[in-house]
Amino acid sequence: MKAILILYLHNQLKFSEDTSTVIYHVWAMLCYFTPILGAIIADSWLGRFKTIFYISIIYVLGNAVLSISAVSPIFTDLTIEKVITFLGLLLIALGTGGIKPCVSAFGGDQFVLPQQEKQLTQFFFVFYFSINAGSLLSTFITPILRDDVQCFGDDCYSLAFGVPAILMFIALLILVLGYVARLYKIVPPQGTILKEVSGCIREALRKKRKTHVRKKHWLDHAKEKYGEELVADVKVLLKVLVLYIPLPFFWALFDQQGSRWTFQATRMDGTIGSWTLKPDQMQVVNPLLILLMIPLFDRVVYPLLGYCNLLKRQLPRMFTGGVLAGVAFIVSGCLELQLEQTYPTAISSGHSRVTLINTLPCKVIATPSWADDTISMTQYQYDQSKDISIRSENEMLLNEFKVEVNFTAGNCGNIVGKADPYKIILQEKTAHVVLITADGNASGIVVNVDPPDDIEKSSSGLPKLRMLYNVEVDKIDSQVFLDGDIENYKFNFTNINSTKGFVVSGTEYQEVEPDSYDIFLADKLLGKIDVKLGGVYDFLVQRNLSSDNQETYQDIGLFVVTEPNSIHMLWLIPQYFIITASEIMFSITGLEFSFTQVM
Repeated sequence: MKAILILYLHNQLKFSEDTSTVIYHVWAMLCYFTPILGAIIADSWLGRFKTIFYISIIYVLGNAVLSISAVSPIFTDLTIEKVITFLGLLLIALGTGGIKPCVSAFGGDQFVLPQQEKQLTQFFFVFYFSINAGSLLSTFITPILRDDVQCFGDDCYSLAFGVPAILMFIALLILVLGYVARLYKIVPPQGTILKEVSGCIREALRKKRKTHVRKKHWLDHAKEKYGEELVADVKVLLKVLVLYIPLPFFWALFDQQGSRWTFQATRMDGTIGSWTLKPDQMQVVNPLLILLMIPLFDRVVYPLLGYCNLLKRQLPRMFTGGVLAGVAFIVSGCLELQLEQTYPTAISSGHSRVTLINTLPCKVIATPSWADDTISMTQYQYDQSKDISIRSENEMLLNEFKVEVNFTAGNCGNIVGKADPYKIILQEKTAHVVLITADGNASGIVVNVDPPDDIEKSSSGLPKLRMLYNVEVDKIDSQVFLDGDIENYKFNFTNINSTKGFVVSGTEYQEVEPDSYDIFLADKLLGKIDVKLGGVYDFLVQRNLSSDNQETYQDIGLFVVTEPNSIHMLWLIPQYFIITASEIMFSITGLEFSFTQVM
């Protein structure tokens, strides 16, 4: 579920990237805070098995509520949809927190120590291996359920969230079957030690303040009330807790895989032959590497390091794992510096941007008033200007500019004349697209298309595509149809304001699958275009300007507004490899260390 959660928050619930990241990590924080509650319940009242059973019911319910929240037709108000989503996430945080401290410990209960210490170590390896085998499958399949299945005309988050709910329910049934078959050793609750520990610390601090008697250790003040054995244990506990200070920092970094690293992947190219790797599928690398590297560390790396007298104990391994987590983010930062060079350049205040497109069937010479030189373009060529200053010397905005177009009328299809220098209005921080085309009198004109270009890449990483058009008014009710191997799309002519029987305008952008598309107007094939991940494109449908045969329409291919992603998603593998090695050394060793210390 975590694999797609960040995209659900951003794409469907319309939170910004930063807000989505905050929500994601606050929820992750709850998931790692609520185990305290689960541990208290297990130790004080229910025991580990019953705690797992009852709280797993809350877990299943939370997944079900989250799945229902993603069914958009049920919720006409986005605010209500957000509230239901947060309720589902809260139930999941309670559910996962309730069972998280019990599952690994319940497994450890099945072993007799110290006789089966080696088997216990192997159990934690197998336990972690099994978790990541499930994670491998789910992280690969869930994005497919989200993206390749359409629900209510959009990504199918409800199905992607619903499948984990069903599988969690099946897991609960399997757990119960094991109990009915008497396969488990059930350790009864022995009471929580938190009350005694907190009382011991509180008593020691109270007596230390009230008495001036010096003790060898400040906790020794509590011996009279709590006894030497408990005080000694608390001393050891406080020393051990110091070792856990790096724990939140490690997991804060590790969980960036589901947020910032996923957003990072949306700005990269996932094309592998004829298959496209989805940004949220990149998270599959971690469990895949876990499955490969756990046996490698167990059978090769640790024995080899032990032969060299290195990392033989648990704490040095955990320390090394923490250092590797930092190294992974140094690598990620270096990759981000390279990615920043592929991002669209924002338009600064006091500036505008213009893309001139020549659709006339001849060479034209354009002279825009914002440029020092003329611009020569053959048919279907386009020129993207650098930022144009639209402020005067006294800092007043200058909106009105002129574009003069020259061409040889006799060599330009059925175009018989040209318009006077055309005035266009440029807006601040706007990417305008200006068509050099023809009106109903076959005279050359210059049209500033509304709406302007959107230079930003899509948040999902998919290509963004829109249509520019110059068509007769009677074509307005027709649709332009894109036929692809993965998905089909429709573009409607949206502007009915016409000039002498013709309409020159543009549509809004749609996110489409990276693919090759055949373009049809009604039943007539116009041509073929190819779009790639991260690219922003305009394509043109216009009446024939080469002859008087107005039944012929031409698709001229693509105009690239923003270049597609050029750095491949597989460049994320080095940082995933390092964070996975870090996880094995820090997390798996930490599980074993924690269990053996409390024994």
